[in-house]
Amino acid sequence: MKATLRLCCLLALTMTLAACSNLHQRETLEFGGDPAAWQAHRSAVAPLANWTLQGKLGVKAPRESGSGTLSWLQQQDHYDIRLSGPLGRGATRIEGSDAGVTLEVAGQPPATAESAEILLEQQIGWRLPVEHLLWWVRGLPAPDSPSRLQLNPDSQLARLAQAGWTVEYSRYQQVDGLTLPQRLQLSGHDVLLTLVITRWEPHLPE
Repeated sequence: MKATLRLCCLLALTMTLAACSNLHQRETLEFGGDPAAWQAHRSAVAPLANWTLQGKLGVKAPRESGSGTLSWLQQQDHYDIRLSGPLGRGATRIEGSDAGVTLEVAGQPPATAESAEILLEQQIGWRLPVEHLLWWVRGLPAPDSPSRLQLNPDSQLARLAQAGWTVEYSRYQQVDGLTLPQRLQLSGHDVLLTLVITRWEPHLPE
């Protein structure tokens, strides 16, 4: 009986270690969920590199707050994000790729920089972590820096801490067989962003 019990404990420990090894080396799972189920979810969503989404964006920042709409076209490393309203400056467009980023605000000449975060801080005065949002909007941590994860009972992200930001996911939706975020809130660097995605259009590889 004791030998059987020891064997069962050893098997349980082995399975736990195997599941934990599925976590990305930069990820730390702090609470909740099943690591193996999280790995399966992440593997299903990560190949999504092309999409169109629409949503509502709320912004609270020092000396500025507002709400508006967002339209986001993603094609591999190229993104075209259009905002209406939340910056208090009329139509705003952020277009970027590995080659650089361009910001266009209605009534102003275009501005360019190496990263969207630097550009927005220079031109608007607060940060928007666009490069990380490419991952966070899919419910995934970005692979370029350490992250701390909390999973919900379905082993999807409930809370993510990364790069000085905290992302909380309160709702998901099923789209073309994928489970994708519907409502998320970002806080960090004196900025609070709330994004409600009203329409997801994943463009999956055939």
